[in-house]
Amino acid sequence: MVASVAYKDGARVRSLTSLDDAATFAEMPGTLTWTALYRPSPGEVESTITALGFSPEILDDVLRSHQRPKLSRHGSTLLAVLRPARYLDDIEEVEFGEVFVIVRPGTVLTIRNAESPNLATVRTELERHPDRLMAGSEAVLYAVIEEVVDEYEPVMDGVENDIDEIENQLFGGDPAVSRRIYDLAREVIDFQRATQSLVAMLVHLERGAEKYEVPEQLRHQLHQIHDTVNRLVERANSFRSVLENALQVQSTLVSQRQNEEMRTLTETSIAQNEEIKKISGWAAILFAPTLVGTVYGMNFSRMPELNWRYGYVFALSLMVATSVSLFAIFKRRGWL
Repeated sequence: MVASVAYKDGARVRSLTSLDDAATFAEMPGTLTWTALYRPSPGEVESTITALGFSPEILDDVLRSHQRPKLSRHGSTLLAVLRPARYLDDIEEVEFGEVFVIVRPGTVLTIRNAESPNLATVRTELERHPDRLMAGSEAVLYAVIEEVVDEYEPVMDGVENDIDEIENQLFGGDPAVSRRIYDLAREVIDFQRATQSLVAMLVHLERGAEKYEVPEQLRHQLHQIHDTVNRLVERANSFRSVLENALQVQSTLVSQRQNEEMRTLTETSIAQNEEIKKISGWAAILFAPTLVGTVYGMNFSRMPELNWRYGYVFALSLMVATSVSLFAIFKRRGWL
């Protein structure tokens, strides 16, 4: 137990040292007790809920972790599950937590399984406005919801900054940008799940405000929270669209780079083929006189050209004629 505080007529009376004191004080008229737990064990949750007189159904709901934001009513008890978030700038990630707010007339129990929100700040702010605490236990619920929503704003600012950086990476040819876009899109989807479920919760609270005679001051506060959440939902939707477009652009850019590489390889291959043609053509031209010279270099005794007066000239002429013919053929075909 982090803290347990007793209030009477909106003013703080004292800190409570035990759960029995909290349960006893809550039965007095005009009083409110607020007990806060931080990362409790299942056993601590069970003992606290039992000591404060909440139903077993509440315990089952609380022990079911990793839930989406939701609101459930068990008789006179209202259970709200919230998904606070904070932006971790050093690793550029969004961390989601879980907070349970259980309220009934005269009693509030908060269970925080996350680093945020700072409920001590919420308590201090409420104690500065006794008129809000006089409105009852739901004033604490609305204040916690408001704090969770307010902490969504810097998260969205951090995500927006990452998106701006991604746009620079995208056209800078950074190969790691695809993974970063995917991770950021997944965080935006998680944020959408948290905020969209919160919208449904706020609608439910607004509809029940008149039935359960919620003071006008709290209704106005709830309406403002609802407007803020709607803006956050729209902002998250726009971020998701930008990231989806970024993935498409990245895919297009990768395809373009691959096409450029293929074209470069093709051009290089064509250039190499041209060079091979030239080398092969000149090799054939040089090979022809070599072949003639090799035949005449055998010096067989029965070669009539050896005793012929013009045999030497004939051999040279044959070499030149062969080379010139091959040169003309290769030139016409574009090999040279």
